[in-house]
Amino acid sequence: MSTRKHSVKVEILGESYAIRTEAAPEHTRAVAEHLDKAIRQILSGGSVIEANRAAILAALQITSELFQAREAATAVTLAMQGLSADVRRMLPPTKRGDGTDTVVDGTV
Repeated sequence: MSTRKHSVKVEILGESYAIRTEAAPEHTRAVAEHLDKAIRQILSGGSVIEANRAAILAALQITSELFQAREAATAVTLAMQGLSADVRRMLPPTKRGDGTDTVVDGTV
């Protein structure tokens, strides 16, 4: 199965880039805009004046946000699994779907 590639023009710090990607063009533009804003925010702080250093710091910041989001998603998944197990225990055996309602010697 082949995925269609798009060529999307984006602008980051006033420079144009043609990005070939399988992602939707709107998604690619939003990602580029997020990166541009992150770099500009670092540059506006005044402590970094070189664009390449600001880009690296922005990449580190965005990567940190990604890791935090992954940790939060894992925590939500674990909480949902715990709640699901709690609810399953409250259900009648025939509704649990955990194999406890198997027939042995003609009885359930």
